[in-house]
Amino acid sequence: MNLIDTGIDKGLIRFDENRDFITYIHQNKKRNYNNPEEKVQAETFLTLALIYGYPVERIRQFVSVQMGSETKEADIVVYNDDECEETYILVECKKEDLTDQQFNIAVDQAYSYAVAEGAKYVWTTSRIKNQYYEVPDKKPKSRIEIPDIPQFGIKKLAPYKYVKGGISQTDTEDLSIVSEPDPNAKQKFFELQVVTESELTKIFTQSHQALWGGGQRNPSVAFDELDKLIFCKIWDEKHPRKIGDPYDFQIFRDEDPEDLLKRIKKIYAIGEKDAPEVFKDGISLTAQETLTIVKYFQRINLNKTDLDSKGKAFETFMGSYFRGEFGQYFTPRPIVKFIVDSLPINHKSRVLDTSCGSGGFLLYALDKVREQANEYYHPVNDEKDHYKYWHDFAEKNLFGIEINDQIARTAKMNMIIHDDGHTNVIASDGLLTDLEMQEKSGNKEFKYNSFDFIITNPPFGSSIKLSEKAYLSLYSLGTKEIDWLDIKAEVTKKKSPRDSQSTEVLFLEQCHKFLVEYGYLAIVIPDGILTNSSMQYVRDNIEEMFRIVAVVSMPQTAFSATGAGVKSSVLFLRKHSENQTEKINNQKNKLKETLKKDSSYIATIEKWEKEKATAIKKLEADVKALNPKANKKEIVEIIQDDKTAIQTAFTDKVNLLKEELTEKYFLAKQTTLDDYPIFMAIAEDIGYDATGRNTNNNELIEISKELSKFIAHINETEK
Repeated sequence: MNLIDTGIDKGLIRFDENRDFITYIHQNKKRNYNNPEEKVQAETFLTLALIYGYPVERIRQFVSVQMGSETKEADIVVYNDDECEETYILVECKKEDLTDQQFNIAVDQAYSYAVAEGAKYVWTTSRIKNQYYEVPDKKPKSRIEIPDIPQFGIKKLAPYKYVKGGISQTDTEDLSIVSEPDPNAKQKFFELQVVTESELTKIFTQSHQALWGGGQRNPSVAFDELDKLIFCKIWDEKHPRKIGDPYDFQIFRDEDPEDLLKRIKKIYAIGEKDAPEVFKDGISLTAQETLTIVKYFQRINLNKTDLDSKGKAFETFMGSYFRGEFGQYFTPRPIVKFIVDSLPINHKSRVLDTSCGSGGFLLYALDKVREQANEYYHPVNDEKDHYKYWHDFAEKNLFGIEINDQIARTAKMNMIIHDDGHTNVIASDGLLTDLEMQEKSGNKEFKYNSFDFIITNPPFGSSIKLSEKAYLSLYSLGTKEIDWLDIKAEVTKKKSPRDSQSTEVLFLEQCHKFLVEYGYLAIVIPDGILTNSSMQYVRDNIEEMFRIVAVVSMPQTAFSATGAGVKSSVLFLRKHSENQTEKINNQKNKLKETLKKDSSYIATIEKWEKEKATAIKKLEADVKALNPKANKKEIVEIIQDDKTAIQTAFTDKVNLLKEELTEKYFLAKQTTLDDYPIFMAIAEDIGYDATGRNTNNNELIEISKELSKFIAHINETEK
């Protein structure tokens, strides 16, 4: 039961039928619950009554405060007596969507109200962020920041708020309403809190904005520094400590901000030894900036917040940030989940994403193996075996490549947030050779012919130019195909490099190189690869390299919400054995040679060449006979149009013959090459619309069930 429901159950609040209005029963005050500030107000009131134990008779809301000649309103005032004459705590509630600057203004406002009312303590809250102060009895009434306000009956505050094994702020089952202080009461300490996706997104966004400072710091630098503190937060949560021991990533009473910064840097240094590849530079924030970020994160439990919430929050924040900074587009989570769910990935599978971005595909693969661990081991009773099952997979079998160094670090951070798997994420151009990647990263595991599954969404629309990247010539799809009906090219068999090639095409070949025989590739591609006539050579190569397993068409709007509008499909492919690829090549080449032989293609072309040459010579002779005094240049000018007509007629005949043979080739190929079934599906609704809004109808779920059965059948029956 959450705090709101408990408040209803205890008779502290009630709602109207549509939950548009809330009534605070003790004060008989009815308020608009659709107001974002009111939601914070309600939870804060219930926290004071149910968690901090203050009698509702001593809590008043919407209290008039005299500020000089003006009358203001304090959101909540807690009194130290039943007559409500001695002001004890003044609380200011603000909506969650608040910038750090706006929050600081609210703090100033609350403190001024507290001084005016003679309050001992001040609490300013947006739920996302909390700040607490003690007001001195004597002037000057300078602010004394404290880790928490006192609970009912507690006279002396402890130096910290959060400890391992403390009470949960969301566990309301044993809460009761009190009226008298317990003389034996001891201060409650709190356990870190699991938060929602929405809360976490706001925490990420607001803390980044606080470091960015509206332009005072480069947003990219701000992002890196925030990552470092998140890193410290995660490491602090993982650090072994006894029940009752305080967490280090929090504000302590009577502590100078410089001391907090030293403690945070100490956490960072410990974590850095375990993961030196994540960050190479130390924390460069000021003590005050560090204090600001700690306030945002200290109450939450990143490790225990569920995977989906963390992933969505991180990528929502990441998506808007990186689109602005780098023009990066991340794969929508329903598509990621569909791909991973469709494939038979297990804890022994080696899995690679060649363009991993923030690590979405890898995280879902990890989550899939985590769920499989539940089938074999109990998460609590068999904790060690359960952990080893999925953690070995995360540590040894999950691999990612990301060209942008900052995004690669972010992917590592994302993996750390999700309990590891960061070790094998490298910053590298995903189109380099495996040896170049190994040398650059120092990771020898990035080997061709070594991965069971590749799940990826490569960048669309950009081109690799030969003048910029010499490796283009190393790709078959980076060189021009020899036209089997071009007699001269067929003789020399010499391929020439292309001037450029699209990244998505090159990644198809690169993924083939990385896969083991019979390994699976699931790749998001633009539909042009499947439909454009100019891309036929790419489809021919796919046919030779892979067994085409499935083509699942995505709606036009699939990537609209992330800023991309290219119509795309998900292509599932299974790598052929070398023998099978060689067999297909031989069959195709034999078929081509047979068609040329049966049609006397070469002899026919040579005959037409001779006829063309004879016709041009006759034309030249006839013109010279009619113009005996004309020189060679004049004759060329006279016959130009007629000569062009002869050449055009020849070219048209040749092209017509080529078209006939090409058509015969495609028809004959259908009966010559081995036939096999291909899974085809069109997904029209994939759970969200063009704006990213939930449609509550995801056809990919059912498609995935059927596709996974289809793949299982292939694995059982085909080799």
